Amino acid sequence: MARLPLPRFPSGGKLSAARGRDLVRKAADGATDVLHPLLVIGRGLRILAAAGRARWAATPKDKRGPALFLGAACVLVVAVAPYGPALALAALMAAAAWRGRERAPVQTGPAPAEAERLGSLYEALVPYFSVPDDPEPLFAHGAGWERAFSDHAFDDSGRLTRLRIRYPAYFTDGEAASRARIETLLHAKSGRGREYLFDWDEEGNRLDLRVLPALPTGIAAQPFVTAPGETVLGFTDADGVRRTLPVTEDGEQRDAPPVLWRTGPRSTEPHLLAVGHPGSGASTLLRSVALQALRHGGNVLVVEGGGTGEYACLAGRAGVIAVEGGPAGALATLEWAAHETERRLIAAHRARETGGTVSEDERRPLWILMDRPTVLAHLAVAEGAPDPLARLQVPLRHGRAAHVTVVVAEQFDHLELLDDTVWQHTRARVVLGAVSVQQVADVLGLPPHTTPTAHVPPGRGYVRLGSGPVHRLQVPATPDPYDEAANPAHRQAVLELLPGRSGPGGPGQVRAQAPGRSQGAEPVPEAAP
Repeated sequence: MARLPLPRFPSGGKLSAARGRDLVRKAADGATDVLHPLLVIGRGLRILAAAGRARWAATPKDKRGPALFLGAACVLVVAVAPYGPALALAALMAAAAWRGRERAPVQTGPAPAEAERLGSLYEALVPYFSVPDDPEPLFAHGAGWERAFSDHAFDDSGRLTRLRIRYPAYFTDGEAASRARIETLLHAKSGRGREYLFDWDEEGNRLDLRVLPALPTGIAAQPFVTAPGETVLGFTDADGVRRTLPVTEDGEQRDAPPVLWRTGPRSTEPHLLAVGHPGSGASTLLRSVALQALRHGGNVLVVEGGGTGEYACLAGRAGVIAVEGGPAGALATLEWAAHETERRLIAAHRARETGGTVSEDERRPLWILMDRPTVLAHLAVAEGAPDPLARLQVPLRHGRAAHVTVVVAEQFDHLELLDDTVWQHTRARVVLGAVSVQQVADVLGLPPHTTPTAHVPPGRGYVRLGSGPVHRLQVPATPDPYDEAANPAHRQAVLELLPGRSGPGGPGQVRAQAPGRSQGAEPVPEAAP
């Protein structure tokens, strides 16, 4: 009997398996396309159910009964309404389809260009944050930056705006030179032309880098809401001070954080020194201080050494004693100011001895504003006259008790000509213009907490009151109202703040007396025409 041959399998087994996998994949893709709406609705129902459970878990127990009753009432209304169940089912399917739709994936990490920038910054920091003996270096060439960098953010142009750096504990973050090297490197690698804030956390070995927004330049001179004895030097960052003032900026009302300088008998910083380059805004600061002093009923004496006539708008105004621009006039007015300070001190001493009160004339604030006094000192020495700066010793030493405040504005080129008394008694300091870190540290006693930029608008700089921190500063726009090149709106704002003209015997004429004489015994130099 003959045997039947066994069935044969195809010799191309691998080819048949690959074809089978292709058929299965195509069938799965087709089924996915057909069932895609059902998958979307199912995913949406799952999301809605999870949200409902979370909402129910967050509902207090005493409110769950009313919530159930309200839900049952809604179901009953829908059930008895015409086409209610169908409409409710359609609304549920639509909501589920909307919640279950596919969304674009959210990018959780940096973009490739941003990651490359972080990598280059990491490699640049390796020589500063690593030592050869470290068994597990946090910074090493070729390693990843993820362990050292966190909380990073970039702007639309791809430049770094915020970064937190974790550095090893053996880095000498207590030395100013070491910190300055790191800050200079980060400033160069992160992009120049912007101001960076560096916040060092020595306890946690962390460094926070943040780009600061530019301070507003549209705040003009205006009647600020301040108490007598408070002067607004300018405005700073919101996180630098605890107080805000309502201001008008470009026609809009808003609150701005001011830098307030307090003067008077209880002030620890009774006098001010402002330093800057030509065109940096020192004269603007003095005009702003003068307008605020006049608004609070003070008397102002202006000595201008530059000879530019930028304070001519104050001449002859009520409360302005004099505006002098020559060596002889400056010497006479400052000598009177020294006698006036002594007279006030004697009057206050006699009032305390007799148990009386000091008269209003002795308590009225007297402001001595000097712009570039070293020029007048040079001219006086050339003419063989006494140095006008020597007359400032009495107001500087005893002005706080006599309600006398001295404000000196000078340029960097002539700082060495200032008297030592000025440096010792001007505990409030302002630096304006495009300056270096070393220049700020020389004047204020501390380096700035930000990186100065090469180009700044007028009135931009740094301020430090006494032993306090260093703040960024933007002086209110207070131009010379007679300068036709200035902003017309800012010029008009200054004109509106100027007091009226004082006629003969008016309030602008103030009498002073020498020490030990009766009041009104010696006239004061009249205001310059």
